[in-house]
Amino acid sequence: MLTDPSTKYRAFPQIDLPDRRWPSQKIETAPRWLSTDLRDGNQAIVDPMDGMKKRRFFDLLVEVGVKEIEVGFPSAGATEFDFIRSLVDSGDIPEDVIVQVLTQSREDLIRTSFESLDGARAAIVHLYNAVSPAWRDIVFRMSKDEVRDIAVAGAKVMRDEAAKRPDTAWHFQYSPETFSTAEVDFSIAVCEAVMEVLAPTPENPIILNLPATVEAATPNIYADQIEYFCRNLPGRENAVVSLHTHNDRGTGVAAAELGLMAGADRVEGCLFGNGERTGNCCLVTMALNLYTQGIDPRLDFSDIDRVIETVEYCNALPVHQRHPYGGELVYTAFSGSHQDAIKKGFEARREQNDETWRVPYLPIDPADLGRDYEAVIRVNSQSGKGGFAWVLEQRQGLKLPKKMQADFSRHVQTLADELGRELNADDIWEAFRAAYHIDSEQEHFRLIDYEEARAPDGTRIFAGTIAVDGQEQSVSGRGNGLISSVVGTLENAFGLDLRILDYSEHALGTGRDARAAAYLMCEGEAGIIWGCGIDEDVATASVRAVLSAANSAVANR
Repeated sequence: MLTDPSTKYRAFPQIDLPDRRWPSQKIETAPRWLSTDLRDGNQAIVDPMDGMKKRRFFDLLVEVGVKEIEVGFPSAGATEFDFIRSLVDSGDIPEDVIVQVLTQSREDLIRTSFESLDGARAAIVHLYNAVSPAWRDIVFRMSKDEVRDIAVAGAKVMRDEAAKRPDTAWHFQYSPETFSTAEVDFSIAVCEAVMEVLAPTPENPIILNLPATVEAATPNIYADQIEYFCRNLPGRENAVVSLHTHNDRGTGVAAAELGLMAGADRVEGCLFGNGERTGNCCLVTMALNLYTQGIDPRLDFSDIDRVIETVEYCNALPVHQRHPYGGELVYTAFSGSHQDAIKKGFEARREQNDETWRVPYLPIDPADLGRDYEAVIRVNSQSGKGGFAWVLEQRQGLKLPKKMQADFSRHVQTLADELGRELNADDIWEAFRAAYHIDSEQEHFRLIDYEEARAPDGTRIFAGTIAVDGQEQSVSGRGNGLISSVVGTLENAFGLDLRILDYSEHALGTGRDARAAAYLMCEGEAGIIWGCGIDEDVATASVRAVLSAANSAVANR
């Protein structure tokens, strides 16, 4: 047994490209996209999709704007073949969408592939054979020449089968499979031989797909391979260079992005990265990465939850909660400091003079993907005062003063510790109502009715009915204003001593149905006490705020 198992592995060699240019390039436009969900993704799930699910997935891909769709492996079986035929025969392939099928470089399989597409307006036939040393030496036991001859023979069959069906606009794609672990010069030689057979032109180029069949090195190595290939391929103007990255090292998206910087034109992948082993390049992630850089990805994920619903149904695989952009929790902050920064970011956004997105911790506006803001900040025992304050503002419209947030935070923390779970909006609202005695029949003081009048000396007179432990009492008092007259009433009638320290109010909503919220900070026998009142009338809201504080004072005795 090896004392150090790592010694049985070898680092992938560097590419001889000392003047590499890709590090100084940037992506400025979206690539051509090809979805392999219906083929590569379908081969990677425990129970492959039936025709109904494949059709539902196809319709989704069309809806989000994918223009090239690999619809299957027609020689794999009747389900695949029949589905492809149904698409062609139905006439439901949109004019701006082109379907693609995959075939190994075997004559019978290539013929079956063309038969599956017979009568199509336009189609891509994708031919492949593996070219890397491991496959040549271990799987095929063939020389380089023999491997190249397999590709050439397949290309000739493709050319001849297409010639038999002149009414279809045929496009050809070739993949030197296992490109990522092959010698780049040999991949170029095989591609050149295939191009000699198919005679592509700038007007009708061949698609040369360069798969990271197994991700064997850091993304920069793949980028070097792509740049070297693009710079040394004879007749580069006659080819569209396509990328098909897998995610074995967890960098499939990064490799594809660097591959575009290195000169590629097209990206293959699956929605949410489904595919063999650890999956393919995630088209959602890569497209929305472009979106956050101000580049139109030409794919529409403005209703991402519905996209997720369809993908999960068709693949019977969940989209992880932390999956970039699409996951349930990717826009959610539980940490107090994160919540505070996000809350301040939204507050600043309301004041800024342009639409530039600048909200801390949120690389993209959740609303652009059809998500609401309520789930951006969620509260558990790790959360700070910014979290529940955000939830109360989003759900109830309450904008708590900062010092009141600090006061309420101890109630929230106690509840979170008691429940041992995330607090939802209803939990937080009920805790707020209980802490500040809002709309409860059980409170010590409860406002029944009141009137306000001005005395000859300019002071205000409060006269009303207050229920004390359920028993209604008529009370009155005076002060310099309405609030001070209510405080005076409580002192005269019940011996309750409150000193007002701060007061604020704001509207809840707009229009005729708008209500008001009032917040009161005062000092009583037990120290600082907060009150909150909510009512359709701002004056009544302030009276309720005084009684809220009074109830807290009694409860704290």
